[in-house]
Amino acid sequence: MTFGKIVTTLAVIGALAGGGYLFIEKRQTEAIQAERMEAAKPIAAPAVTVSKVTTNDFVETAVVSGSLIPREEILVSPEIEGLRVLQLLADEGDRVKKGDILARLVSEQIDAQIAQNQANLARSVAAIAQAESQIAQAEAQAKEAAAQLERAEPLKKSGYLSGATYDQRESAARTTAAQLVAARDGLTAAKADKAQVEAQGRELQWRRSNTDVTAPQDGVISRRNARMGALASSIGEPMFRIIQRGEIELDAEIVETELKNVKVGQKAVVSVPQIGDFEGKVRLVSPEVDKTTRLGRVKIFLGSNPQLRIGSYARGLIETARSRGLGIPTSAVTFDQGTNFVQLVIDNKVKKQAVRLGLISGDLVEVKEGLNNSDLVVTRAGTFLRDGDTVRPVMPEAKLSEVR
Repeated sequence: MTFGKIVTTLAVIGALAGGGYLFIEKRQTEAIQAERMEAAKPIAAPAVTVSKVTTNDFVETAVVSGSLIPREEILVSPEIEGLRVLQLLADEGDRVKKGDILARLVSEQIDAQIAQNQANLARSVAAIAQAESQIAQAEAQAKEAAAQLERAEPLKKSGYLSGATYDQRESAARTTAAQLVAARDGLTAAKADKAQVEAQGRELQWRRSNTDVTAPQDGVISRRNARMGALASSIGEPMFRIIQRGEIELDAEIVETELKNVKVGQKAVVSVPQIGDFEGKVRLVSPEVDKTTRLGRVKIFLGSNPQLRIGSYARGLIETARSRGLGIPTSAVTFDQGTNFVQLVIDNKVKKQAVRLGLISGDLVEVKEGLNNSDLVVTRAGTFLRDGDTVRPVMPEAKLSEVR
């Protein structure tokens, strides 16, 4: 390569290097200008999900759980002891009426005692008749002896009657009088014997009538413990257990904090797994709270329903309060220094607003003061928003079920 070519090549390389430096400087200038333009643009307001204040029905409920029990349970035991069970005429699940025969006991022994009592009664009647005849005889003898004594007194005074004869007549009068008293006492004793025999007869008749074990009230038999051939006894388990009128109720536990809101007569819905829901009413609220578990007790009356089985687990919702008013999501409420607040959105500006709350129903809370219908509040209130912040309110999309 000649010297001239070398000089020409170096000149070209230098020219290219100078152009590269100019290109880099131009790109840097353009980037700086773009950053300045971006900074000069206004910052877009953040999007915030809001909810509209609407009018709703609020139902406050208390949750309870427990077991189904009879409203009243009747224990049927035999009135008389020691007799064997001859027949069983009712079984578990049977619906019975008052007076229906549930079981029969062996009565031959009592029948024999009744026959013997009737014989004793006839003997007592005969004894009374005999005592009455003895009284009549004693009265006649006493009357005759008294008359003879009365006639003897003037004769004795005149000397026509000896003292010995007078003494005999006086003794006869006293004897016949004593015999009359004895006869009358005999009649009293005979009548007492008859009364005793009659009382024994009434007892035997009562025992005979109670060899039929009957239902004292209408109801449903929940358990039968009686067995054929067994000795009837009132000790231990009763022969039958009856749910009076078939009425069932839920004996449930409730937390102490909710017990104060429950009152007798409030409506309730009781859910029994695998069966369904049943309407009920609070019948009793216990005045006692268990000091260990801090649970109270309530009883919800459900009435008679063949689907309900005592002993089953059930869960209840008691309606403790109901109202209609303005409602917002519970997530829209914040608590600060003893006061409830929401974040209102007015003209795309955030405003902190104090509110007074009412009932809570599901995910909605009632607002009694502080808001108006159709106001917009931040659905999920938080600390990242302040009064005066500019926001872009966004309403949540309607659910498919709501659109339909």
